[in-house]
Amino acid sequence: MMSFLLFMFSLLFLLKNYWLVQLGLMLLMFLMLFNSLDFLCFMKLYGICGMDLISFFLILLSVWIIMLMFMASFMFYINNYNLNMLNFMFLLLLIFLFLTFSVMDIFMFYLFFESSLIPMVLLIFGWGFQLERINAVIYLLFYTLFVSLPLMASIFYIYYKEKLIMFSFLMKYEINSLFIYFMMIMAFLVKLPMVFVHLWLPKAHVEAPVSGSMILAGVMLKLGCYGMIRILGMFLKINFKLSSILISLSLLGSIYMCLLCLYQVDFKKLVAYSSVVHMGIFLGGLMTMFNWGVLGSIYMMIGHGLCSSGLFSLINLNYERLHTRSLIMNKGMLNILPSFSLWWFLLLSSNMAAPFSLNLISEISIINSLVSYSYFCMILMLMIFFGGGVYNLYLFMVSQHGKIIFLKNNFFNLSIREYLLLFLHWIPLNLLFLKLEFFLF
Repeated sequence: MMSFLLFMFSLLFLLKNYWLVQLGLMLLMFLMLFNSLDFLCFMKLYGICGMDLISFFLILLSVWIIMLMFMASFMFYINNYNLNMLNFMFLLLLIFLFLTFSVMDIFMFYLFFESSLIPMVLLIFGWGFQLERINAVIYLLFYTLFVSLPLMASIFYIYYKEKLIMFSFLMKYEINSLFIYFMMIMAFLVKLPMVFVHLWLPKAHVEAPVSGSMILAGVMLKLGCYGMIRILGMFLKINFKLSSILISLSLLGSIYMCLLCLYQVDFKKLVAYSSVVHMGIFLGGLMTMFNWGVLGSIYMMIGHGLCSSGLFSLINLNYERLHTRSLIMNKGMLNILPSFSLWWFLLLSSNMAAPFSLNLISEISIINSLVSYSYFCMILMLMIFFGGGVYNLYLFMVSQHGKIIFLKNNFFNLSIREYLLLFLHWIPLNLLFLKLEFFLF
């Protein structure tokens, strides 16, 4: 673990060379992939750091998406728009995410969980486009920090009572306080985000630059997911009593979000609301506490991370050409860039869980657990999947068909870099289903 961390810190000395940092991250990715894995416990232990299978996959996802963020932020590179600072933000964010997913005690997890907010806020504030970004940053900060204080208080309370805060010990420890349960779980529900506490997400996405949207959808939402998976082991009895409320709330909220997606006229808002739909399904699967549900939730974290990030990079490619994110203005791309439409089709089909994407496998696993939990969930899940198909088809039809509106004459074709960016999102999303035995351990 320490060697990976030192490798990331060494990349900070290469900030002046944009592409060299990206190649360094690619090398780090392969070094991590060729690790020997122990499926049953924490491995690669060093001091406070170690990783099990869930954190291993989330660290891989973080490195992969931050590497793709370098590729997507090409316009900042051409215009030399505070480039060294941008590189520094990306690497700082990666270090915080790496530490969040790899620390083994709950207080250090809380510390890095909150620290990862700082580079994210600076990315939106420094490289966002509209004036509304100040408003978005305030929403993001206040939503997250308002529920973080109770989490910190409950961590101190657990330490005061038990004198231990290591994840592996806390999993064996049972807490029966409803108050502590809500204080701890609320911070992760806002970060997910769960419906009704999701208002910061569309605002942050709309104002963030492409790299900000990619990391926000790809990894930052997964911090909430990861926290939920780690914490729920301590509250098994309470969770069995209250899970029906949270499952109902998340599934009904997902149906509401599907309808809200059809009302949107902004590309980014539509994809941001679709993230809330996916996180609702994730929460439903996880709260059943069945093996199928937890497995499906882990698949969904990785599948949604790659798919959402790919969609935001696609939206940015449209935005760089037409300088608008309005669905009314972005029409008829099929007439002039059919290869671009192919990528829209591939990523939107993965978003609506078509074979062979990881999203399909995750949703099948979650359906299994929810139907075992209650037959009534089947009706709600059918409505969510129908709604998901409708808004994805709506987005594809509106953006690709119709008559093109030429806002500029200097419309340019896709470059090899852009094709590679989309390819590197789509390939792991659709080939990871071949290696599912990793999770089944």
